[in-house]
Amino acid sequence: MFIRKSILSLVAASLATIAVAQEMPKDTTYWKKKKEFGLNFNQGSFSNSWQGGGVNNYGFGSFFNAKAEYLKDRDNWTNDFQSQFGFQKIKGQDFRKSIDRIFFDSKYGRRLGKGPDGKWFFVANFNFLSQFANGFDYNYTYKDGTSPRMAGFLAPMFLTEAVGVEWKPTKFFNLNFMPGAVRHTILADKNMYQDIDQKNLTQVEAGKDPFDFKNYGVTRGKAVRTEVALMQLVANFDKDIAKNVNLKFRYQAFASFSDLAAIDNRLDAKLTAKINRYLNFSFDLIALYDQDQVNKIQFAQAMGLGFLYTF
Repeated sequence: MFIRKSILSLVAASLATIAVAQEMPKDTTYWKKKKEFGLNFNQGSFSNSWQGGGVNNYGFGSFFNAKAEYLKDRDNWTNDFQSQFGFQKIKGQDFRKSIDRIFFDSKYGRRLGKGPDGKWFFVANFNFLSQFANGFDYNYTYKDGTSPRMAGFLAPMFLTEAVGVEWKPTKFFNLNFMPGAVRHTILADKNMYQDIDQKNLTQVEAGKDPFDFKNYGVTRGKAVRTEVALMQLVANFDKDIAKNVNLKFRYQAFASFSDLAAIDNRLDAKLTAKINRYLNFSFDLIALYDQDQVNKIQFAQAMGLGFLYTF
C-alpha cells in the first residue's frame, strides 16, 4: 500500500511539474528576430502615335529577408538570410531577370575580455551566395536568337568559411578581419560552359568583341574550385538613416594566395523607405570586381515601388 501511494504521489507530482512547465513561457529575451517580405511592380506603355520613343514594358520584383540574433553575456550568434528575384518583360523580347540573389550568413562571436562594453570579438563565420535562375549575356546573340548562358540555379554558388576577429564599435556597424578564409566556387552544372563552346563563335553579331567565358575560375569539366585567402575583410552596416529610411550594405574583399594582385571586391547595398505601413520604395545595388569572371567592374541596380510587410 505504501509503495502504491508513493508511486501515485510521484506520478501526481510529475504531472503537476509538467503542467507548470507548460504554462511557463520560454525565455526568448536573448533573441532578436525580424522578417521582411516585399513585392514591387513597374510598368511603361506608349501609344503607336507617341513620338518621344519608348517600348512597352513591365517588371516585377520580390524579396524575403529574415534575421535572428542571439546575444547573451559574451556570446553573439547572428543568422541572416536574404533573397531577391525580379524580372522584366520588354515588347519583342523574352522575359529577362533583373535581379537574382540568394544569401545566407551565419556568424558566431565571443567577446574578448569580460567587460560588457568590449568592442572586439573572436568570430567564426559561414557564408553562402548563389542565385535562383538561368542568366544570359545579352550582349551576344547567335543566329538562332539565343544568347550564351552564364549562370544557372546554384551555378555558381560560393561557400566561404572563415575565422578571425571582429570590431563592433556600434550596434549598426561591424568590421571583420579573417586571415586564412577558405572559399569554394561550385558549379552544380559543371558542363555549363558547353552551351558556349558547342556553338560557333563566328556567329556572334558583327562588331562584338571575341567572347571569353572564364567559368568562374573553375577548371572546365570539374565542379569545384577551392581558394585560401591571405585575408578576407567584411564590413556590415544596417541602420535607419532617417525616419522610416533604412540603409543596409555588406562589403567583402577576398585576397587569394593564388593571386594577391587580383583582390575580389563585392558590395551589396539596399535602401528601403517606408511610405506607410505597407508601401515602400526600394533601391538595390550590387557592385562586383572578380577577375575570375571578367576584367571589369560589374554593376546591377534595381528600383521599385511596392508592398512591404514586416513581421
